[in-house]
Amino acid sequence: MTKETQFSPSRRGFLSLAAGAGVLAAAGAGQQVRAQVATKAHIVILGAGAAGAALSNRLVERLDGAKITIVDGRKEHWYQPGFSLIAAGLKKANYSVSNTTDWLPRGVDLKTEMATNIDPEAKTVALGNGEVLTYDYLVIATGLTLDYDSIEGFEMDMIGKDGVGSLYAGPQYAAKTWEAAGKFAEEGGVGLFTRPNTEMKCAGAPIKHTFLIDDIARRNGSRGKADITYFANNNSLFGVPIVSEKIRMVFGDRGINHEYGHVVKSIDAGAKKVTFATPDGDYDRDYDYVHIIPPQRAPEVIRNSGLSWANKWTDQGWVEVDKHSLRHNRYANIFAVGDVAGVPKGKTAASVKWQVPVVEEHLVADISGTTSDASYDGYTSCPLITRIGRAMLIEFDYKNNLTPSFPGVIAPLEELWISWLMKEVALKATYNAMLRGKA
Repeated sequence: MTKETQFSPSRRGFLSLAAGAGVLAAAGAGQQVRAQVATKAHIVILGAGAAGAALSNRLVERLDGAKITIVDGRKEHWYQPGFSLIAAGLKKANYSVSNTTDWLPRGVDLKTEMATNIDPEAKTVALGNGEVLTYDYLVIATGLTLDYDSIEGFEMDMIGKDGVGSLYAGPQYAAKTWEAAGKFAEEGGVGLFTRPNTEMKCAGAPIKHTFLIDDIARRNGSRGKADITYFANNNSLFGVPIVSEKIRMVFGDRGINHEYGHVVKSIDAGAKKVTFATPDGDYDRDYDYVHIIPPQRAPEVIRNSGLSWANKWTDQGWVEVDKHSLRHNRYANIFAVGDVAGVPKGKTAASVKWQVPVVEEHLVADISGTTSDASYDGYTSCPLITRIGRAMLIEFDYKNNLTPSFPGVIAPLEELWISWLMKEVALKATYNAMLRGKA
């Protein structure tokens, strides 16, 4: 740990108290125990990531006799909020890796295959091994796919070499990103930081990476040799106007350049050149380090299912659900939760924490023969790291209202040490409790 980020004894004491209290709260101390609802319904959950695991744990506590099947061929669970820390050399790759089965409740049937077809009329899901599941209720929690193939010239084995980084690709790739980013932070040069022209998970991640590498270059004494530019895909640095303006101001204070309306079209890693598509046409930029975040879309099986929006996000395929109930607009027995849900906000782990109970309440109400007024208001949270040891805790809803969880304690647009602690220490404990259905 660098000198600048060492904690004083009083801060260490506070950290212990805060972390302990946070874990107790996250673990659901004092949660009300509710009577189980008897049912023989078959609930199929596609995806065992954050949303799928959290929902399955909650449903086994609420339903008596239900058959719950989870479909997911991935053996590893990735704690994705940790990728930004790994890509800045602050955590090792294994910080974000566990086993999928570690988080699933007893009594659920895990199918270690991927879904290959969904027929919402027949209420069936086909798996990669040829098995066909029938369901009474379907919950789509597949997450999204990273469309690296749409960037001409990009290959996954570029990451970590020739100045190319891409932290989204997974824990090992985040670690490789640090190899390239760390070299840039030591030697300086031209650094380009980008984001795609699609909806994306944790839209603050590319900005965090920009701030962290800027800060590390300063700590190395090489910031004066570094020319850093952040490229926004549209005319805003962030989807919430007041947050966008704050980021613009901090960029100005740190000497970080920014450009609007730039989207990566192709890369020539050998020549260290990126081509951007802009409203004024394509143009090339040389780099010493470039951070690439690819376009993001619903998995192909979702895009081919007929369950996506037909009149928006047509190139991305997010599931057509009511933004408050997360129930499909045309198939009442289908819900979507997490990154794959076609709602205006909410592709963060913090959003999943608030979405899952809404889906739970509507499912249990349906099974009970009643209704629920449970509603998701678009709550999204981003602990936006601005340098090692400081972050802004940004929380907002569908209407772009700031919705601070700790009003009067944590100012949402201030760079605070306590907000850094929530990202670097407390968030993972809360996330793990969420997976268990306890937060």
